[in-house]
Amino acid sequence: MPDDTLIARMAPFHEELTAIRRDIHAHPEMGMEEARTSALVAAKLREWGITVTEGVGKYGVVGTLKGRLPGQRAIGLRADMDALSIPEATGVPYASTNPGTMHACGHDGHTTMLLGAARALADKPDFGGTVHFIFQPAEEGRGGAAAMLKDGLFERFPCDTVYGMHNMPGIPVGKFAIRKGAMMATGSRWVVTFRGTGGHGGATPHLSSDISIAMGHFILALQGIVGRNVPPYETAVISVGYVGGGSLQSTNVMPAEIVVGGTARCFSQATREIIERRMQELAHAFAAAQGATATYEASWGMPPLVNHDEQTDVAVSAAAALVGEDAINANVAPTTGGEDFSMMLEARPGAFIFIGNGVAAEGPTHGLHTPMFDFNDDIIPLGSAYWMSLVQKELHTPD
Repeated sequence: MPDDTLIARMAPFHEELTAIRRDIHAHPEMGMEEARTSALVAAKLREWGITVTEGVGKYGVVGTLKGRLPGQRAIGLRADMDALSIPEATGVPYASTNPGTMHACGHDGHTTMLLGAARALADKPDFGGTVHFIFQPAEEGRGGAAAMLKDGLFERFPCDTVYGMHNMPGIPVGKFAIRKGAMMATGSRWVVTFRGTGGHGGATPHLSSDISIAMGHFILALQGIVGRNVPPYETAVISVGYVGGGSLQSTNVMPAEIVVGGTARCFSQATREIIERRMQELAHAFAAAQGATATYEASWGMPPLVNHDEQTDVAVSAAAALVGEDAINANVAPTTGGEDFSMMLEARPGAFIFIGNGVAAEGPTHGLHTPMFDFNDDIIPLGSAYWMSLVQKELHTPD
């Protein structure tokens, strides 16, 4: 039977936490620019009697709370703080006051849920060991996890395990989703540049190296990598997001340079190596067939997010204690979205879970990274209670 005691403990704080969440939402900050947000987090933690360290990886904040019961273990709970470069279109009273920037991924809610857990645990630290509340900057591609790790996150704040959580629209309120092993993908930003002679497309095309043909064959062949080079039991995505070359004012001129760019996603190092090798081979081969050349560049971001088996079981148990086992999808399909908490999971055992942000009663659910997205304040008590339940599981009272 689920026990809503922890959720009930959050009820007195719900109104205050909602106000905090909406204040953060109204003042979004891009990655590595979270001066106001990190200062707010630090001030609240200090107000509640929690030891605070600021400036970890520039704007990262770590709150440390020791339980009043015997115990030597330590657990890390991580939330992200940054916003996105998206103009907000929600029309809510607390909409972004920073034009062109908004909390379109719910990091305002993630920060608030962890603050809620910190407050409740500080009021009643009935656990044995230490909790480190990790508030990370710059999850959205600006290197926040790497910066905190480089700044000695786990050396300065030793953690036996570390956990993360993300809201997910489309999953009903009161439900969680997770899986063992690879749950989120690694991704790259790739660019291929074709270079030829250029020339007059109407008068002397036969004297030119037509790199538009090389580019066209290359784009069509990309899906052959996924269909014929990546093993059928693996998942990969290769997409083109940019094509540029020539001039609309001179369409009779064959371009001397064409740039093609896009993204690639996968769940393993082996698949990544296949993608990189085949993209280069295809680019060079199609360019050579036209008497041209090609260069390939790619920057891969965070590694795939891989949950550890034991800690996934702990996460499932912690969530099920609140909402029951039937409300947990413990084998959710992997997503090709990325998440830099994966770097923390490479450094320490742990697990990452999705919490339902709700399903729209009418019309479509507004997805993450869209101008209409807004975090659901109704799930704040449940999210905070999940963190507290994890602390109970990991730092339980000794016999």
